[in-house]
Amino acid sequence: MHDFVLSLVQWFHQFSYLGVVLALTIEFVPAELVLPLVGYWVSQGEMNMVGAILAGTLGGTCGPLTLYALGKYGGRPFLSKYGKYFFMKEQHLEKSDHFFEKHGGIVAFTGRFVPGVRTLISIPCGLAKMNVWVFSLYTFIAMLPITSFYIYLGYKFGSTWEKVGPYASQYMTPIGLGILLVIIIMVFIKYKKRNK
Repeated sequence: MHDFVLSLVQWFHQFSYLGVVLALTIEFVPAELVLPLVGYWVSQGEMNMVGAILAGTLGGTCGPLTLYALGKYGGRPFLSKYGKYFFMKEQHLEKSDHFFEKHGGIVAFTGRFVPGVRTLISIPCGLAKMNVWVFSLYTFIAMLPITSFYIYLGYKFGSTWEKVGPYASQYMTPIGLGILLVIIIMVFIKYKKRNK
């Protein structure tokens, strides 16, 4: 599967920035594989860093919309029956459902930082019929630092870009939790000011 995805991404490379957007729009193509490779292309002078990050962020926002739509218009019975054809296992659906129930709509943002949750978190957002613009905004804001992080590491790692995925994944959850903590503190401060 890894080799197939890699060859698919290499094929999209011919379309430059648009190819990055299109590759990431296909949800089964992992961003952890695509983005470090894009960073390597930047290091080779084939792409501009800012353009690559923008394309990666747009693709990383468009991709989850497909799963959001599956959740919103297909519903849980459809996903339980046909999810396997989209590389979704029942335990993954249950894990993302539980995460959504625990954390609410903000998961469209924070869920992007949690390995094993980040891809499928779009489904319970769709099932809950979360506002699509709010969902897209949360996703875009989350994908911007994630995309920048992976592309920058791919740029730094150069020809050994494939080592980025395992290296970066250990930092994603703490980063997400840190950002969530900052958001909670900001909301709390705003709430206290409003009460005064």
